[in-house]
Amino acid sequence: MTVDNLLLCLLGAFLGTIVGVLPGLGPTTTIALLLPISLRMDVTGAIILLSGIYYGVAYGGTITSVLMRIPGEASSVVTCLDGYEMARKGRAGAALGIAAIGSFIAGTFGILGITFLSPLLARVVLSFGPGEYAAMMFAGLCLIMFFAQSGVLKALLMASIGLALGTIGLDPITNEARLTFGLPDLIDGVNVAPLAIGLFGISEILMLARTREDASSVMAPPSRLLAFLPNREEARASVAPIARGSVLGFVVGLLPGGGAVLASFLSYAVERRLSKYPEQFGKGAIAGVAGPESANNSGTAGAFVPLLTLGIPSNAVTALLLGAFLIHGVVPGPLIMTQHPEVFWGVIASMYLGNVILVLLNVPLIGLFVRALDIPRAYLATMILCVCVIGVYSTNLSTFDIGLTVMFGFAGYMFRRADYDLSPLILAFVLGPTFERSLRQLLLITDGDLLGGLWERPIALSLVALGLALLGTGIAGLGRRYTHDD
Repeated sequence: MTVDNLLLCLLGAFLGTIVGVLPGLGPTTTIALLLPISLRMDVTGAIILLSGIYYGVAYGGTITSVLMRIPGEASSVVTCLDGYEMARKGRAGAALGIAAIGSFIAGTFGILGITFLSPLLARVVLSFGPGEYAAMMFAGLCLIMFFAQSGVLKALLMASIGLALGTIGLDPITNEARLTFGLPDLIDGVNVAPLAIGLFGISEILMLARTREDASSVMAPPSRLLAFLPNREEARASVAPIARGSVLGFVVGLLPGGGAVLASFLSYAVERRLSKYPEQFGKGAIAGVAGPESANNSGTAGAFVPLLTLGIPSNAVTALLLGAFLIHGVVPGPLIMTQHPEVFWGVIASMYLGNVILVLLNVPLIGLFVRALDIPRAYLATMILCVCVIGVYSTNLSTFDIGLTVMFGFAGYMFRRADYDLSPLILAFVLGPTFERSLRQLLLITDGDLLGGLWERPIALSLVALGLALLGTGIAGLGRRYTHDD
């Protein structure tokens, strides 16, 4: 409850909403840009700021989805279908209002889930050894690749690149330099800031340069606060979708590769299947707004559980948050509640407060947020470039890092142009060192007998089997699809 932390929570929620409104900019790019700035902050304040951006984006994306039929964020894609149709019928206020109410309820449910589930999960993980940790990391990577938007094979390639980048620097066991190519700047490995800012920040500038300005008209938001309230029929039709979306989103958020995007799509599919009038979906059904908007906010909260208690990020955003933790010397995992309770409970407390701030910000200031769309793309790209270069240089005062950032930026641009998902790369890069260290510790304990070591650990064996099954299923499904196409 310090003034600094309260202001950082407010700033994070505000920035997150702005980022959600601006098409093309997402939480991953923004958090990557702010990583170097967060180094100058207290660890609790830094995570509060970055977390506020993450859960604020889902609110902002709703505004453009309803008023312009342009999703400001991927998790708001589904909202375009019915939210924009409601706006065309003169119910834009009701669509935005029910989205804000559903998001608040689902966000609160998700935060309660973090509060009560995290300590229980942490106690279970405390009994894990190197074998269980290595297997858990392997299963997490397989889940991420299985759910990747670009397909299993492309995700496998991205994850392999991420794992290879994670091995640059000193060997964790022998302390010998490897893959440094004789460059002293690579002795400590590749820093997460140049990699993240290059992949998401610089590549975003290059993508913006290729696309034309969108001249889409913006529907005027309601001018009266009462216009944001749904009528009695709309409120009654939204109760069940909000409840289902809250639970479904939180469960999906727990899964590596899940999160807000997958949660919103699944919620829309569920609501359409359960509806007595499925033909109304896509034509302005209030359930098509209430369910997905609740699910994406609950999914955002659910993604914090594996991050905080297991040290496993479930998507690219939480991977960057994990990088922020590690940069500040805090290792997320089962011991974070005892070793750094001020960080763990401070972040959760800020999420409760941030949820209230977002509701208070979003309803009366919608007109202001929509004005952010008037920023010319040339100015926006220039500002992003300046923040990228200054942020990377300020991390280590190294021009070498700027060169790395530019290189990763062009690589990220080419991958995005070829329809490769960058999330598996950054996730594998962050998880790779822990995975390698745990695996090599297991091999040292078992004298190199990997199968024997896993056989004696049922939990580890089950996780490895799950990961292999997911990979096999994804590759087999891909083969069947190609065969069918031929």
